[in-house]
Amino acid sequence: MSETFHVVKREAHEALVTAAYVHRGFGAKESAQAAQMASMATHHGIRTHNALKALHLDELFGSGAKVPGCTPNATVTRKPSRFEAAEVWDAHQKLGQAVAVDAIERCIQLADKYGVGTVSVDNAFHYLWGGGYVMEAARRGYIAYTNCTATLAEVVPFQGKFPTLGTNPHSWGFPTTDSLGFPIVIDWATSVIAMGRVQVLKREGKPLPPDAAVDKDGKVTLDPNEAVSLIPFGAHKGYGLSLINEIVAAFIGGSLPTIRSREHVPGEKQSCAFFFQVIHPEALSAGVFAQGRSQSQNVKAVIADILGHGNEKCMLPGQLEAAAAERSRKAGGLLFSKAEIEEFNRIAAHCGQRPFDLASLPVA
Repeated sequence: MSETFHVVKREAHEALVTAAYVHRGFGAKESAQAAQMASMATHHGIRTHNALKALHLDELFGSGAKVPGCTPNATVTRKPSRFEAAEVWDAHQKLGQAVAVDAIERCIQLADKYGVGTVSVDNAFHYLWGGGYVMEAARRGYIAYTNCTATLAEVVPFQGKFPTLGTNPHSWGFPTTDSLGFPIVIDWATSVIAMGRVQVLKREGKPLPPDAAVDKDGKVTLDPNEAVSLIPFGAHKGYGLSLINEIVAAFIGGSLPTIRSREHVPGEKQSCAFFFQVIHPEALSAGVFAQGRSQSQNVKAVIADILGHGNEKCMLPGQLEAAAAERSRKAGGLLFSKAEIEEFNRIAAHCGQRPFDLASLPVA
C-alpha cells in the first residue's frame, strides 16, 4: 500500500462503530463483536470489508432495509442433534459477525474435545470477511474452514445468463505462524470481481476485465454500464465452488438464492446460511513423517519445497494480510483514507459521537 493513510487508534474506531450499531438498536455485545471484526479486517488491509461496508450492508439489507434481513438483539438457538461434534444453530437473523465469532469459538471447543467440530447456521445475516474467522482459529493453532451464501444472487452459473448464485466466498486458515510468521489464509469470493468493482470502473470510465460480467442478454461485456451480472472465476471451476455454498446451505435450511434480500415472499426463507469447521491438527496426524520430522516441521518442509526450485519470489495466501498487519502495528493503529475518515465522521454525527479530527490524526 503506497497510499497515505490516516491512523486511528483501534479503541477509538471500535468505540465509534459499536456506538453506530447500538444507535440502530443492536445490543452492546453484538455491536462490540461487529466492531472488533471490522477492526481486524482493516488491521489486515481488507478495506472492502471494513466497518463502512458492514454498516452500509446493514442499511441496504439488514435492520434498515424495507424487508429487514437482520434483527437486533436476536437470540441464537441450538437445534437438537444426535451428533456431539456437529451443531446446528438457528440465528433468527442475528447480526452475522456476532454469530460467526461465537460459532468459530464453539468449533474450537468441539475440536479440542473431538478432534473436529462443525457449526451450521440457518437464518443468518451476512458475516462480512470470512477470512477473519478462520485466521483467528489458525492463529490459535487450528485448521479452519467456512463458507456462506451471499446476500444477493448476482452471479450467473457457467454458460448461463441469469444470476442464480451469490459471490459465495470460501475461507481456509492453516496454523503456520511458527513456520512462516503468519497463518496461511486462503479466502476468496467465487466471482471474477465484485459488483462494487463494477461500480468503481463505471465511475472512472474504465472497461471491465475480460470475462467478468454479462449484460441483460447474458452476453459477456467489457462495458461496466452494460453489466448486470457477474461471472464465476475460472469458468466451470469457480462455478463449482460457488455451487458448493448453495448446496451446503440447502442441506442446512437455506432456500432459493434468487429471492434472498429481495421483496418479501410469503412463506419463504430469504436469509443466508453459514458453515464452519475446525480441525485440531493432532486429529490429522498419522504420526510417521519422513526424516523423523515432527508435524510442524513437515508442514514447514512442504512449504519450503513448494517455494523452492526458483519459486522463491512466489507469494503465499495470507502474506499480503500479514504485511498490512505489520504496517498497522508500526503505525500504532488502523489505517484509513481521507474519504473513509470523512464517512466515519458522517456516521459519528448521525449517532451523536465525537468525530475524528482529521488534522490531528497521524499519517502512515
